[in-house]
Amino acid sequence: MYDINLVIGILKQIYGATKTIQRRSRAINSVDDFTDTQCGMDMLDGICMLLIAIGESLKKIDKITDKKLLSHYPEIDWKGAKGVRDIISHHYFDIDAGEIFWICSHHLEPLRSTIKKIVEDLENGAA
Repeated sequence: MYDINLVIGILKQIYGATKTIQRRSRAINSVDDFTDTQCGMDMLDGICMLLIAIGESLKKIDKITDKKLLSHYPEIDWKGAKGVRDIISHHYFDIDAGEIFWICSHHLEPLRSTIKKIVEDLENGAA
């Protein structure tokens, strides 16, 4: 068995990161809002850093839980979420701002909601 409190702590960090990305990207209505100004590029950089942290944390959860926890929540493409970390980390200068915009506008809310559910399940002994 794994340390549930450690996993909950990591999940809460991920949840906080998703909320920060949502707050930061609230003013981003198109990919041009990232690419057309220095402020937008700075925002893109910050969001990418948080996406790296989320992916790394998901990998850590898989390691701690022997890949048994996240698989119970198939509504999220966990491999893809972890893979975003690898792409950003290893190919930063080739990042497609449109893909980051797509992630923020289509994948972040489902991830945030699922992370919240996992925390609730763990706290209630259901996971």
